[in-house]
Amino acid sequence: MDDVFRRGPRYRITGPELNDLAHQAAADALMRITHKIHDFRGDARFTTWAFRFVVLEVSSKLGRHFWRTSTARFDLDEWAQVPDHSGIDPVSHWQAQELIEAVREAVETALSARQRQVFTALVGGVPLETLADELETNRNALYKTMFDARKKLRARLVANGLLSAAR
Repeated sequence: MDDVFRRGPRYRITGPELNDLAHQAAADALMRITHKIHDFRGDARFTTWAFRFVVLEVSSKLGRHFWRTSTARFDLDEWAQVPDHSGIDPVSHWQAQELIEAVREAVETALSARQRQVFTALVGGVPLETLADELETNRNALYKTMFDARKKLRARLVANGLLSAAR
């Protein structure tokens, strides 16, 4: 619980809300420990092994809570937000704008709805664990979805002549 109280202010969570998160994390960690006790091999001290579950639960609870209450979400219309005075010449600026527009268009047309949802969430900064919980899936499924999405985007950009085919 100390970990929740130490990290809570960083996520702008305080008071009863933080207390509730600490109790939820402790209860969930205890449930995971009792569920996985048969997997304990004795390679480390039991407290060290158990603390791992506590740390994972605290991280998961804080991250999930932060992203559920945060109003900062990635919007596809924000693709074009590039600083006006980026310090590059006009041709490079135009090429960057063209690439951004091509990526935005490829995200909208080349990706499936699920790939688009995962891609925009992860590019927008949603933590992988939080997204996995929200979508009721696991990290590996999200990695595979992102791999396939990136492959489709790259193929589209190569076909449009915006990237070279050589890796």
